Amino acid sequence: MMVNCCGLLNTNNEPVPLKSIEVELEVRDHVATVVSTLNYENKEDKPLEAVFVFPLPGDAAVCHFSAQIGQTQIVAEVKEKQKAREEYDDALSSGQQAFLLEESEQSPDIFTLSVGSLPPGESASIRLEYVIELAVQADDGLRFCLPAVLNPRYEPQGSEGAGVQVTSVPASLVPYSLSFSVRVSSPRPISKVESSCSLEPLQYVNTEQTQATVKLAAGHKFDRDVELLIYYRDAHKPTAVVEAGQESAKPGSLMGDPVLMLSLYPEFPQSLMSSLASRGEFVLLLDRSGSMGCPTSNGKQQESRIASARDTLLLLLKSLPMGCYFNIYSFGSSFEHIFRKSVEYSEKNLEEALKKVESMQANLGGTEILKPLTHILSQTCISNQPRQVFVFTDGEVSNTKEVINLVKKNSGSHRCFSFGIGEGASSALINGLAKEGGGHAQFITGAERMQPKVMQSLRFALQPAVVDISVTWDLPTGVSVTVLSPPITALFQGQRSLIYAQLTGQSSEAAEGCVMVKYSLAGHLSQNQLHFSLKPPEDNGLKVHRLGARTLIRSLETEEKEHRGQQDGGVKEKVVQLSVQSGVSSSSTAFIAVNKGNGEPITGPLVRRPVPTPALKQLSCHFRAKKFCAMAAMPKVKSGSVFTGMNKKLKSMWRQKTSPKEMIVSKGLHEMSPVMCESTFSIQARSKQPPRDPLLQLVSLQKASGCWLLDLALAAAVGKTSEEVENTKPSAVNQEMWATILALIWLHGFKMDAKPEWELLAMKAVSWLRAQNVPSEGMEAGNTLLGCHVQKDAMGL
Repeated sequence: MMVNCCGLLNTNNEPVPLKSIEVELEVRDHVATVVSTLNYENKEDKPLEAVFVFPLPGDAAVCHFSAQIGQTQIVAEVKEKQKAREEYDDALSSGQQAFLLEESEQSPDIFTLSVGSLPPGESASIRLEYVIELAVQADDGLRFCLPAVLNPRYEPQGSEGAGVQVTSVPASLVPYSLSFSVRVSSPRPISKVESSCSLEPLQYVNTEQTQATVKLAAGHKFDRDVELLIYYRDAHKPTAVVEAGQESAKPGSLMGDPVLMLSLYPEFPQSLMSSLASRGEFVLLLDRSGSMGCPTSNGKQQESRIASARDTLLLLLKSLPMGCYFNIYSFGSSFEHIFRKSVEYSEKNLEEALKKVESMQANLGGTEILKPLTHILSQTCISNQPRQVFVFTDGEVSNTKEVINLVKKNSGSHRCFSFGIGEGASSALINGLAKEGGGHAQFITGAERMQPKVMQSLRFALQPAVVDISVTWDLPTGVSVTVLSPPITALFQGQRSLIYAQLTGQSSEAAEGCVMVKYSLAGHLSQNQLHFSLKPPEDNGLKVHRLGARTLIRSLETEEKEHRGQQDGGVKEKVVQLSVQSGVSSSSTAFIAVNKGNGEPITGPLVRRPVPTPALKQLSCHFRAKKFCAMAAMPKVKSGSVFTGMNKKLKSMWRQKTSPKEMIVSKGLHEMSPVMCESTFSIQARSKQPPRDPLLQLVSLQKASGCWLLDLALAAAVGKTSEEVENTKPSAVNQEMWATILALIWLHGFKMDAKPEWELLAMKAVSWLRAQNVPSEGMEAGNTLLGCHVQKDAMGL
């Protein structure tokens, strides 16, 4: 019998008590405060417990949690996690209302909010607040991401404990609304605010344009994370912010003393930056789990993530310098490598690697990233070839902390550059890999191209390694410093490094301090220093204190993980003490609020209602099945297995040309997902593949040495016939010189908008040409043939 249900429902046709989410973002320079209000209403005839598992940025400092019921506001306290859970359970069993907010022990970017004993007809508003530093992008924009998408996390075989259970629905079926408003203020004028989502026009609040507001346009579909890029008119400069301690806190404690936040932007000598390193061992690790077969975004005719990754690997491999070593690993439920060990970069090895890359599909099952990383980092390092690991993944694993700890343990032997692909990628995993691996993290969302971001990271990897980093302080007598941040392990040109420090004591001398960062770069000693005032401003809001506390908590959690099982059990107690004192969440604590009013106890059986989060992949992209190959083939399944009945349904639906999404949703086949994780196969439309991008076509023809060969493919790539190319070649220029000149002129004349993508491989081509002593008439003839006016100086010749 068909039952008609009204109101907000989840996938099981159960009412959803969460009605709306309101998010207010306040940005001051490069620090953001986020206030989220979640509005619940119970329209059922029985008391409910609503459980909402949702994502937050992995480096956020969650510092406030409260509930508003009618005219009553209950502010939560931070307590040790098990005590908070017991208090929550005791409150529900006695008929009281309680609210619990927990951070996942496996991954700090997943939280669980439990709203207990919401009586019939009653409403409740939950207020959640966190602070976060905004990451600086390559174009000097500040990136903020409100994670709106939470994809189910892959649970590796044999992993510790049970992962967080996520209730997900396709983004188009999310049964609650989102409103999002932003206020930006800065000492410098705000030039623009961009987003991956539709925004209302930017409104300036003052004539100096140092304050502005903007809102998310109505009708957000929950099909992507809400990403903002904020641009100021002046480039970022080193800053120091001193924040006064809390008056009620004990002097000498973290919250009672002033806390300093330093933002450093190292500037390296231009003479050193002009010549990139020609050595290194480059190990590329590519995710080939089923979810990588999903589109890069929800636009029409979007290529899959794995296809974009293949194109990116082509550019990256062509841009590697002669003299380096390389290897490529790919992983899913198992892992593969192209070479048994890293090999020297040569034409033969490059061709073999590119053939293997071209055939890579998203067909290796789950997301077992720990095993290939363990294998890579256990390999003996090559002398004088610094190891650089590039990790490409859509970042959905439950053992995030275990993976990051592995990278941290091996940070002395490599640098790790990570790339989060698509909506819902774990910020904790991507940022953690880069932070602990001394590299750089990038996120590719919406319709963004992966290639320019990856090439920027390759430039960082080719920069001379910064070593012997030290931080020294010059403070007045009577003032001491306790650094809260872990030691700086990596510095990159123009990229921000943050230092948090607690300042203890007072001085009657000059109210100014100085910090100096010293380091060695390519054998040259360099230093950057910054002077700062010790007098904090009046109104501060404790944002810096909470960010400093978050930084110290994360360091202690990593230390606790490393020493787990040993005699020293005091690290966890330090985490709990610091979390409670600062009011900042940790994996060992939770926020707990209990309504202890004089109202009547809530009676009747308590019904648990999971609140769904939007997921892009679970239903709309792929599903998992053991021995489940291409849909057209429909292989046989063992009699009596759990797949037999489903196989018959799928065959019938396939014959009726039902879409993959309809198959999964209408037949409840998404329930297969938890048990069928040996092999993941993406169902892709059998549409004709679009022609290859002209830039990639030209790049694919370049040789490892940097030159091009004069042939039909090269002529077609630059838009000419082979006769036109051959007949206009100057006699003093040989065929390889001529082909390389034409390729470089074409890049400079027609693809300047994509220069970040081809700049490194062009530098290699220019170096090759310089070694050939190319006659000047080659440039003139090339410009004439292609109708360009590219100067030799512009090409670096």
